[in-house]
Amino acid sequence: MNRSDAERITAVLNSLGYQETKSRDNADLVIFVTCSVRQSAEDRVWGIIRNLNALKSKGKKFKIILSGCMALRKEVVRKMKGVDIFLDIKDLKMLPQLLDNKSVQSDIDSYFSIKPKYQSKFTAYVPIMTGCNNFCSYCIVPYVRGREMSRPAQEVIKEVKDLIKQGYKEIILLGQNVNSYKPASADGSTKLTMTASAVKDFPNLLEYIAKLPGNFWLSFLTSHPKDLSDKLIKVVAENKKICPYINLPVQAGDDAILKKMNRKYTIKQYKNLVTKIRKNIPSVAISTDIIVGFPGETKKHFDNSVKLFKEVKYDMAYLNQYSPREGTDSAKIKDNVSHAEKERRDKELDKVLNQTALAINKKLVGKVLDVLVERKGKGDHWLGKTSTFKVVKSKSDKNLFGKFVKIKITKAKSFGLEGKLA
Repeated sequence: MNRSDAERITAVLNSLGYQETKSRDNADLVIFVTCSVRQSAEDRVWGIIRNLNALKSKGKKFKIILSGCMALRKEVVRKMKGVDIFLDIKDLKMLPQLLDNKSVQSDIDSYFSIKPKYQSKFTAYVPIMTGCNNFCSYCIVPYVRGREMSRPAQEVIKEVKDLIKQGYKEIILLGQNVNSYKPASADGSTKLTMTASAVKDFPNLLEYIAKLPGNFWLSFLTSHPKDLSDKLIKVVAENKKICPYINLPVQAGDDAILKKMNRKYTIKQYKNLVTKIRKNIPSVAISTDIIVGFPGETKKHFDNSVKLFKEVKYDMAYLNQYSPREGTDSAKIKDNVSHAEKERRDKELDKVLNQTALAINKKLVGKVLDVLVERKGKGDHWLGKTSTFKVVKSKSDKNLFGKFVKIKITKAKSFGLEGKLA
């Protein structure tokens, strides 16, 4: 979502005559698109802004804009020194005025109506909604991003069609919880009649896009386990263009902790959902997000997370050490798991993940997979990814950048594959 925000910010700035520069030393404007989910991300922002303020004190003249989640937190605004503009991303259309530019764009109706300056020529992030209504006890997103707001289906489909015409190979639909996508018509109802079909929910939208002509992959981020429907599973299973990859954040492996987190499902329900997904989509890769060291998480609670990892056997997991977010419910609870213990739990889960991911990847050796080549490596090596988001390294003296190629896998690691052109 931050990358998508950055692409729209870039588009507005380009329209005002600004051009990107790789060096902060040459910048007239430095913009931060921030996330408040992790403390480590916030710490990096604080550190860089301190360094920029040091340059300002030496006479360097430039403006600093803070956007994203951090910009909407009162305690950050109160303490952050040297920032010239705090920008709510939903108010991006106001940026020209905030920069005292008289050529204000009159055609910008909303954040979603801004045509982005895509960072890639073959992968595009397409937001379908913003905000969140789930209020997990540890998460600041609903307070800073606001309530869920779905983008009209016509807008999403038009953007995707334009991308396909331009030759984009990968379309990634974005939402804090795509399962909640509910397009509204002008009268506020949930009935939206289109020329080809009626799009009422996310599975409808996904299926509609998957049936568009063109050679592209379609994927989405991310789904909440509490409301991932049978209908969505069926759509993914029946459409070859939809990547067989699902990010299913569990956040904890114990029911008591899940209840404290306000996640609204049990581990039994979660495991049943995983079983259903794998039964209907045999080739699926499943990743997850998990927090270690949540307030009150005992050794027994954590052992249940380890047990879950061993049972589910994830392809990938994003491990997070709990850090309190001011303004959330969990911030009112004492953070009683030490940093050292969080580190230990993080490493233990990572060890299990490495083992299960390696076992899964070894089964791919000898198989020929479609790979989207994303970047050049060292020498004549290329790096790409499969439709299940596995990184693949291959060798070729040809220019493979941005192309679909077939790779025969010859070697497997925990988080990467190697192969040769088939």
